[in-house]
Amino acid sequence: MNDRSQEDWLDRQFREGAPYIDDGGFTVRVLTKLPVARPQRQSLRAAVLFGITLLGSGLAYILSDGGRFVAVTVERLAALPAFWLVALSLGSGILVMAGGLLAAISKTRELQP
Repeated sequence: MNDRSQEDWLDRQFREGAPYIDDGGFTVRVLTKLPVARPQRQSLRAAVLFGITLLGSGLAYILSDGGRFVAVTVERLAALPAFWLVALSLGSGILVMAGGLLAAISKTRELQP
């Protein structure tokens, strides 16, 4: 029997087999002996992440001279000719679309058997 037909046979047996195999109560005994799961504190994790984000944003603002680079960049963009603004917008849109397409293709490949 070759590997492919053996895999098909085994797969068919699992699908068509009984949904429950009687184990004499073994599963129930094991589950009752397991320790009770303690609830994890997600609020502390969220507060730490939020605090670090605020700290990093504040440091970036202070170290960038109060966000002056944003104003300078906006002034430079406003001085560009209309053709360059359209080309920049089109190029940015194509890059974002290509990134989304690659992410979708990657996700599709993960879901396929």
